[in-house]
Amino acid sequence: MNLQRRSILSLSLAASATLLCANLAHAQARELNFGVISTESSSGLKDAWQPLLADLQKATGIKVNAFFAPDYAGVIEAMRFNKVQFGWFGNKSAMEAVDRAKGEIFARVVATDGTEGYYSLLIVNKDSPLRNVDDVVKNHQTLTLGYGDPNSTSGTLVPGYYVFGKNKIDPLKDFKRTVRSNHESNLLAVVNKQVDVASNNTENWARFGLTHPEQLQQVREIWRSPLIPSDPLVWRSDLDAATKKQLRDFFLAYGREPREKEILGKLGYSGFHGSDNQQLVPIRQLELAKQRGTIEADDRYSAQEKSAKLKEIDDQLAALSQQTAAK
Repeated sequence: MNLQRRSILSLSLAASATLLCANLAHAQARELNFGVISTESSSGLKDAWQPLLADLQKATGIKVNAFFAPDYAGVIEAMRFNKVQFGWFGNKSAMEAVDRAKGEIFARVVATDGTEGYYSLLIVNKDSPLRNVDDVVKNHQTLTLGYGDPNSTSGTLVPGYYVFGKNKIDPLKDFKRTVRSNHESNLLAVVNKQVDVASNNTENWARFGLTHPEQLQQVREIWRSPLIPSDPLVWRSDLDAATKKQLRDFFLAYGREPREKEILGKLGYSGFHGSDNQQLVPIRQLELAKQRGTIEADDRYSAQEKSAKLKEIDDQLAALSQQTAAK
């Protein structure tokens, strides 16, 4: 084979390889796994989400499998290793997915009353002598706390900052006993007087009212946080463009028909709105503020080390504030 023919063949092979890679990159997914964070039992979550996922499969022709894990980290790690391609997250777990698992927010839920946010709660049994958050702060060393998953926004991050961090209480060390669990289990623990106080949120409170209406009457709210952005839907950023369009179109249009409204109602939603990673800014600010408080209280650092670490955090907070102002 002469040099000219070899060159032509090489160019042809290179062009074919490039075309093949381009086609693979744009090939539409035919099967996807949808991750669901463990806010309650897997059976309860499956019953709530499966009808919607069945509609998604029918509308797109893509086989959709629900993926459950015993904790939030299991879904984050599954996305990291591409065992989960999209799913329902809380804001804190979505932040972890964005930072560590190629995650990207594309939508967020809308509550049945039309709001695009929810609240973290501290709850007690209706017979509890605890009347407000000041009672919890004052008596924390004698109390048992039901706390959320480490990656839960409303179960850990928000009360950890607004209630415990601001009062210089370590929720894992300073209570008589602290038990970590999902939202539903924490509610049941309060109902059964197995813990004195627990973290929860208004979304789970509403769902618990549908599944355990009589037991919810045994629970009382004693603290409510500032508004938290509503739960995001996250996909892997490397999902192909055609599949992303199908998913976005389906979710943003879902909930217009009576049957769809009924399905969403069992989840506590009325629909979905488009969103992006910008909704994580207030969550990042909370996480940094929590870190700042921890560093300020840590005597292991020299004055110089502490000053340097605090400046680094302050710079990050300033950058996030600029993002918010520019939006």
